Amino acid sequence: MEAVKLEDVQQSQTKSIENSSKTSLYSAIWRWHFYAGIFFGPLIIFLAITGGVYLFKPQIESYMYHDLYYVHEGQQKVPATEQIDAVKKHYPNIKITSFKPSFEANRSSEVSLMDKGESVTVYVNPYNGDIIGSLNDKNKFMATVKELHNGEVWGTIGNRFVELAGCWAIILIITGSYLWWPRNRKSLFGTLIPRIRLFMGKRMFWRDIHAVTAFWLSLFIIIQSFSGLMWSEIFGGMAHRAVEATNMGSPVGDQPWEKFAFPKSTIPTKEVADVPWAAENMPLPKSGHSGLTPITIENVIQIVKNNNVHAGYNIGFPEGKTGVYTVYLDPADVYPNTPMPWTQQTLHIDQYNGKVLANFGWKDYGFLGKLITLGIAFHQGEFGLLSQLFMLALMGGIVLIAFSGLLMWWKRRPNGKLGAPSIPENFKMLRGVVLIVLVLSLFFPLVGLSLIVVWILDWLVIKRIPLLKQIVG
Repeated sequence: MEAVKLEDVQQSQTKSIENSSKTSLYSAIWRWHFYAGIFFGPLIIFLAITGGVYLFKPQIESYMYHDLYYVHEGQQKVPATEQIDAVKKHYPNIKITSFKPSFEANRSSEVSLMDKGESVTVYVNPYNGDIIGSLNDKNKFMATVKELHNGEVWGTIGNRFVELAGCWAIILIITGSYLWWPRNRKSLFGTLIPRIRLFMGKRMFWRDIHAVTAFWLSLFIIIQSFSGLMWSEIFGGMAHRAVEATNMGSPVGDQPWEKFAFPKSTIPTKEVADVPWAAENMPLPKSGHSGLTPITIENVIQIVKNNNVHAGYNIGFPEGKTGVYTVYLDPADVYPNTPMPWTQQTLHIDQYNGKVLANFGWKDYGFLGKLITLGIAFHQGEFGLLSQLFMLALMGGIVLIAFSGLLMWWKRRPNGKLGAPSIPENFKMLRGVVLIVLVLSLFFPLVGLSLIVVWILDWLVIKRIPLLKQIVG
């Protein structure tokens, strides 16, 4: 009898310890979730709003710059060379960097140039060669929205905070899912359906709006956050290096800004001298370029058509005597008949003989390259108007989630205190925090760094200063 009682006591103690550990773990995760929400909630709201605006870049810019983008349809377009020459006359001694032919009957042609170190786009009427006007690309409204969205307005620090917000948005979803998990609740209300009528106007109403909305949107928020992080310097740089190491990304040099990967125009010796057959294709030294004439822009356009590049492409001009024409299609820059992401294509064309040195298309992308490309297209709503509207709804959901979380905190916080969930006294936080920091640092180095800072403040400062502990909670 005594043995049975002793065994019952031991089992009871074991269950008590397990329940205490679970409670402590829940409290610890809630505290981290709280900190991340308070610190990054306002920034996440800001990013969602600016991102929601940027989704409609094609429509907004077409409206704002209608007089530059659109022309009255004429009978016949003048040659591209004449259009470019008109710009050269108007901007003498200015370097022209690219040309975008008119891709719709009512669209202007675009000639990009560098003026005093800044990129300027000149808009030309393709039917008569008249210059309509120009825009400093940096001063476009959507360029400002983009700089706000990615933090470039505030320099490197701003960009790092935006990256942190993107990383923490993923962690907030993960920790929030743990807190949301219906351990003892069997009803769908409060779990999958918000209890709107029963708790209208009360804190529980905002709790359901916060948790249930986050649950339904969690997968899309994670995709959105990961795809956005592809533009970040630290996580994005790591991701690009990982993709390159696996050879499952895009072919090297498929983007026009990767000048280091561009092939060079090769000038066969036979073009300038009647040499023996075996030496005909020997590349000519750089000093022998003066006798050769580059192909015309009309030749380039014909080569592009022969390679079935979708209309709306841009032609980058060669960099020096060994440079190449680089033709690239970014579907996001084509409106209103926006092609799908898998139509993007890049050509490198020899400036002397018109040979296509490289032709990179969707078929050449590896699995990860395609996945990242689709993720970025999803991020920017590039699958048509319905995808833009869906992404706008997602941005609205993110604002609602963050706002409801902040509002819950504001309603429950004690006067004069931050109101953070209490630190679990019996939870072995040190070992847990070290493990969390190590794991997260592998994927999100900035998150690992921020966790170390917060942990130092939370455990080495706040916990040991009674006044701070009382204010924070």
